[in-house]
Amino acid sequence: MPRIRNDPNFNICPDYASINFANTRAQLINENIDEEQAIQLLRNIWQANNETDKVLWQQQLAEDREQREHAQRIQEDEQEQVEQERIDEEDAAHKEERKKNKHKYIPILDTGIPDEPSVTPCSYVLRKLDKGEYIKMWYFTNDGLDEASIKKTIDDDAMVLSTLADGSTAWISSASAHNAKSVINDENLPFEEFCQACPRFLVALEEANWPEDRIRMMALFWRNIQVHKYCSLRDPIAQKTLLVYQAEQRRCWHVAAKSSTGPYNISTVNEKVLADTREKVYWEERLKRDNARDYKVSL
Repeated sequence: MPRIRNDPNFNICPDYASINFANTRAQLINENIDEEQAIQLLRNIWQANNETDKVLWQQQLAEDREQREHAQRIQEDEQEQVEQERIDEEDAAHKEERKKNKHKYIPILDTGIPDEPSVTPCSYVLRKLDKGEYIKMWYFTNDGLDEASIKKTIDDDAMVLSTLADGSTAWISSASAHNAKSVINDENLPFEEFCQACPRFLVALEEANWPEDRIRMMALFWRNIQVHKYCSLRDPIAQKTLLVYQAEQRRCWHVAAKSSTGPYNISTVNEKVLADTREKVYWEERLKRDNARDYKVSL
């Protein structure tokens, strides 16, 4: 249906009595209809058509209004969706920021300066702990913490030029260079320093938000090693065996935690594995002594 362009409520009925409509009136005049009746008939027809146009006009206005409201709703929905997407993106970015820099957003406790300084290993260790990766005990000994304190102004991510084993040079992180030069493997630590590092390590695990069951497992693991009967034996390789066992089993546990096998409970000392470890340590120490003796004889 063609659109009505003008409001029919403002239309004025034509003057059908004028000379302009003489031919139109003549077509209606007959023996039953005179000129006055023809004029009135034309007026009635126009009036009826105009009333119809008024009804169509109102329908057209209603349809136009509905279309405008529909278009406005679509536009508002699109704007709302765009705004929600912006809010979601900002929220996601904020969550990512809090995740990456969680220490920046830790609530301030209503306490003063502590009497004892906190255990603060280097940032390299903190990142490894956040990822749940294996960390050597040395970092939590006095030497490890002292070195972290001395070098706390050095960025572990800074690149330094280092000479590799094959004689070539390459740019590596300062943390990697630091590790290769200073860090002592768990199995080579003095037993006293191992015991010294354990409680500090547990505090660091708590601060890194490790799950409670894992922290509890590690606490029992180290406790059971420290109270094992090997600690009091006169055998010089007994404590060495415990250190090797601790290092190997903790490494294996971290590997399993990232595999399809999944993490298992290492808190109870496996006496069979410990005995096998003692046998291995014995022969390694025996080989070292034999090599040292052969070297002296050769001289």
